[in-house]
Amino acid sequence: MTTPTPQDNRADANSKFNMTLAAVVGQVGCITPVILLGALFVGLWLDRQFDTRPFFAILFIVGSGPVSMYVLYQIVKSATRQLKTSHHPAKFSEEEANRE
Repeated sequence: MTTPTPQDNRADANSKFNMTLAAVVGQVGCITPVILLGALFVGLWLDRQFDTRPFFAILFIVGSGPVSMYVLYQIVKSATRQLKTSHHPAKFSEEEANRE
């Protein structure tokens, strides 16, 4: 059995960092349209119920912006916390270290 080298540890940290970034991008890419489409459909349904054609749809679509931003902030905050608690995050890749 071989002992892990510092390069192996750095590769593991980079892999964990990349996987966390991919998860954040995936969540952001899915959550934003879900919130927007949900707001649109609820607004259209309320407009149909109260016969106020564009009012609720526009109100909910505009209101979905701040809601989306808050949810995205919470996702990024959670991912950042997860990255900070990882064992030894790689600060620089080998290429960046060799530039100097």
